[in-house]
Amino acid sequence: MKTVSPTVARVLAADLCTGCGLCAGVSAGAITMISDRGFARPRQHRPITRGAEARIAGSCPGRIVSPWPQTAKRHPFWGSWRQVLTGAASDPQTRFAGASGGALSALLIHALDTGQVDRVLHVEADPSRPTGNRIRWSSSRAEVLAGAGSRYASSSPLVAIEQALSEGGRFAFVGKPCDVSALRQLGRYDTRVASHVPIILSFFCGGLPGSAGTDEILRFMGLAPEEVTEFRYRGQGWPGLTVARTADGRSGEMSYADSWGRHLSRQVQFRCKICPDAVGGVADIACADAWYGDAAGYPTFEEQDGRSLIITRTPAGEALLRSAEAAGAIETAPLAIEEVEWMQPAQAQRKRMIAARTAAVRASFQPVPIMRSLDIFAAARLGRLWDSGHNFLGTMRRVLQRRTRGRRAMAAAEQSA
Repeated sequence: MKTVSPTVARVLAADLCTGCGLCAGVSAGAITMISDRGFARPRQHRPITRGAEARIAGSCPGRIVSPWPQTAKRHPFWGSWRQVLTGAASDPQTRFAGASGGALSALLIHALDTGQVDRVLHVEADPSRPTGNRIRWSSSRAEVLAGAGSRYASSSPLVAIEQALSEGGRFAFVGKPCDVSALRQLGRYDTRVASHVPIILSFFCGGLPGSAGTDEILRFMGLAPEEVTEFRYRGQGWPGLTVARTADGRSGEMSYADSWGRHLSRQVQFRCKICPDAVGGVADIACADAWYGDAAGYPTFEEQDGRSLIITRTPAGEALLRSAEAAGAIETAPLAIEEVEWMQPAQAQRKRMIAARTAAVRASFQPVPIMRSLDIFAAARLGRLWDSGHNFLGTMRRVLQRRTRGRRAMAAAEQSA
């Protein structure tokens, strides 16, 4: 038996936790997820087995990021790919409900309708705390659509992974790139992943904000978090408005450009700032917003019919997409891989800077996750030296500030003890 998981302890100490819930999911109840400063974090209550610790050490995205497959078609920003397309759900309701063109929802509904999977593991708004998330098992179109749209809040979908694998059947999983990385790595230790999870989908991720960002949005709307009975980050249009409602009929709205650009993006957790794979590089299919750009090449966020960027990465993903196209569930158009940067310039710039940011963390004598075969240096060579230097210094400053705050907090706790 392991009294304390050394992997969990090191990841938490270095602020590298993503909140995916993998450690809790394989610990047989020894670890649970709690909210810590607005982020999901593990807390260990009793000893874990050596087997559980081995799975955590080999799968935790705070310790290791699943490497991209070695394929002929591979891009340093966008990962391994088989097809690159734009598209949208053929069904207008599905297209409207989704965060972009409803592609992920359409693929999941098609997989259920054709018996490729029995159910889908994803997240949805938590009715008891609408700004937060909860795990959702869906087995119908209506259930999938109830959870459609982006959820810019902590979620731990892998808390349920052991139970799901033990129950058997075939299910699709959709999650953040770090969730998908953890699941792929777990599959190296547990053959049930390949048997029971034939479809793994993901999306481009801008980072996970804490609850402070959402609370800030509510303050701007003149609402208190405890009053809110419904909260939608995005969806019901493209990009869709951020909408909050209360039981007494009051409501507030905010544009995506303001909610994400001015509030949520400024509250992203540290691990996301050094993420080497924010594009779902080991999913079967990864989707994103296929933004239209302005004359300067920057995405415009005007409300219009949704359009998804779709990248198939594996034979399983390619087969699912072809099946959905043949059934009329989704409409697509081919896209050159070089055009993706026009739709996702922020993701391209972020990837260029990961080598500099991780170098700064190491120079501060702090650990970073293992990042093999993720093309971080190839991406860095496509960036500007000045930008890399600026990011190196900025990251080092943040690391040192976090260390100072941590020492002060520990000193204060010792004095009050």
